[in-house]
Amino acid sequence: MRLPQFRRYGTRLLLLILGIVAVAQCADYFLVVKANRRNAVERIHQDLDEGARLFTRRVDARLDELSGRAALMSDDYSIRQLFLKDQPDPATVRSALRSYSERMGVPFMALLTPDGEEIGDTGGVLPKAALAPFKNLVKVAAAADDPRAKAFARLPPGGAAGKLYALLVVPIYAPKPEIVAWIGLALPIGHEFAMGLKADARLEVTFYFGLSGEMAPVESTLPGSDAVPVDSSSLGSGIRNVLVGGESYVTAYRPLLPLITPGRAAIALQRSLEAELGPSRLLERFLLLLLLASLAAAALIAPPFARNLSRPLIALAEHTKVIARGDYGKRLELGRADEIGALAESFNRMSEGLAERDRVRDLLDKNVSPEVAAQLLRDGGALGGEEREVTVLFVDLRSFTRLSESMPPRDVLALLNRYFDRMSGIVEIYRGVVDKYIGDAIMALFGAPVEQANHADSAILAALEMKSALARLNAELAAEGRAKLSFGVGINTSRIIAGNIGSSRRLNYSVVGDGVNVAARLQDLTRMSQFRADILISAATLAAARGKYRVRSLGAAPVRGRDEPVDVYAVDGVE
Repeated sequence: MRLPQFRRYGTRLLLLILGIVAVAQCADYFLVVKANRRNAVERIHQDLDEGARLFTRRVDARLDELSGRAALMSDDYSIRQLFLKDQPDPATVRSALRSYSERMGVPFMALLTPDGEEIGDTGGVLPKAALAPFKNLVKVAAAADDPRAKAFARLPPGGAAGKLYALLVVPIYAPKPEIVAWIGLALPIGHEFAMGLKADARLEVTFYFGLSGEMAPVESTLPGSDAVPVDSSSLGSGIRNVLVGGESYVTAYRPLLPLITPGRAAIALQRSLEAELGPSRLLERFLLLLLLASLAAAALIAPPFARNLSRPLIALAEHTKVIARGDYGKRLELGRADEIGALAESFNRMSEGLAERDRVRDLLDKNVSPEVAAQLLRDGGALGGEEREVTVLFVDLRSFTRLSESMPPRDVLALLNRYFDRMSGIVEIYRGVVDKYIGDAIMALFGAPVEQANHADSAILAALEMKSALARLNAELAAEGRAKLSFGVGINTSRIIAGNIGSSRRLNYSVVGDGVNVAARLQDLTRMSQFRADILISAATLAAARGKYRVRSLGAAPVRGRDEPVDVYAVDGVE
C-alpha cells in the first residue's frame, strides 16, 4: 500500500510543481502584457496632454506675433495715408493689405472702421460673408481692457466648404488712445498646421466642426476614409479609446474656444495603441517562448525531486504563514543537513532578525519622534551635526510643583501624560519635533531634523493652538473638580547646531546654541506679571514669520546668560 500511495503523492506533487511553474510563468507573462499596455496608455496620455498644450502654445504664439506686427502698421506711412481721405480708395486699400498679408504669411486681412464696418480686405480667399465674425470680434475687443481680441471661427460661417481659422483684431491708433480702424487677420487652422503639429507631437491630428449633434472632420492627418464623424458629446468625455480604421486609437478631444461663429469645433489628438505597443511585443513573445521552455524543463526535472521535496517544502510553506502572522518565536526544525536544512536555518535567523527589528523600531517610536528615528536609521547614529536655522519652542507649566504636592504621584504622572499627549500632538500637527520632556516642560523644534520653509509660523501657530487646547483641558479638569493648569511659551529663531549629541555608546538628537537658551529664557519671562502674556517670541522669530499676527511689543528685556537684551513680543492671536 505504501508504494502506490507514495506514487500517488509523488504524482500530485509533480502536478503541483508543474502547475506552480505554469501559473507563475503565465502570471508573469500576463502581468508584463498588462504592464506594457498600462505604460503605453500612460505614455500616450502624457503625450496627448502635451500635444494639446503644444497646439495652444502654437496658436497663441502665432497670434501674438501677428498682433505685434499688425500693431506696427499704425506707424506705417502708407497706412496713415489711407485715413487722410474721407473715402479711401478700395483698390489702394486692397493693394496695401495684400502686401502686408504676404509679409505676415496670412491668407486674409481686412481693414475695419472703429464700429467694425468694412473699409477693405485682401479678397480672393474669403467671401464678404466672412467679415461678420470680424465685426463681432471688434465689439468684443472694444469692450475689453486689452484692445485686441482673438477667437476661432468657421469661415464662411455655416458653409459646407468652410474651414477653421484663428481670428485676430488689432486696433490702429492715430494717435493713441484714439482708434481710427481695426486690422483683422485670419490664421488658417488647416492641413499644414495639423501636419506640423503631428511632426512635433508624434500624434494624429483631426479638426472637427458641427452645427449641432454630430461633428464632421474638417482637416486630418489620418487617411481620408479613417477620419470619421463624432458626436459632439465626445468633447466632455476626456481621453478614451476610439476605433479608427479597425485599430484602437487613444484619443483626446479638446474644444476650440472661444468659437465666434455658430456651431462647435474641436481638435482630436490620437495615437495608435498597437503602434505604441510595437516595441513591447518582442519582449512579450520572448516571455511566451520562455514560458513554454520553462514548462518543458519543469516536466523533466520535477519527478526526481518530487519525493524529496514534498514534506520539507510543505513545512517551509507553513512556516512562512507563521512569519506572516508576526509570530517570530517559533522555529523550524527539519533535521536535514542539505540545502533545504540550510534554508530552514535561514528562516530561523530571519525570524530572529525580524523580532529584533520590531523591538528596535518599537523602542525608537516610543522614545524619539518618527522624524528623528528616520534620521537615526538613515545616518546610522553618527555623532555630529550641521548648522541650520530653526525655531525652538519651550513650553512649561506654571506652579505645577506646588500643585503636584497636593496630589498622589500616580495622579501627577497621569495628569502630566494627559497634558503632554495633547501638547505633543499639536507639535506634530505643525510638523514640529518634540526634542525632549524636561520635568513638566516640553522642548520642541521646528525646521530640524526635517527642513521646513515656514518653521517660524509653524511654531507660533502651534503655540496658539496649545493655548486653545489648554483651555479645553482646563474645562475638562474643572468638570472633574481639579485645579486648572497654566503655562508659558517662549519661541526663538536662530542658527544653531542640530545633530546627534552624546557619546559613542549613547546619543540624543538635539540642538545646541545661544538661540536655544534665548527660547528657554523667553519662557521664563512669561512668569513676569507686567508682561501679561502666555506666549513670548523674539524679534528674530517675528521677522522670520510670514503670517500676520496680533502682537504687542514689550521692548528689550534682559535675558539671563546674554550680555545684550532681547526685543520681546507677546503674541495674542492671528489677524
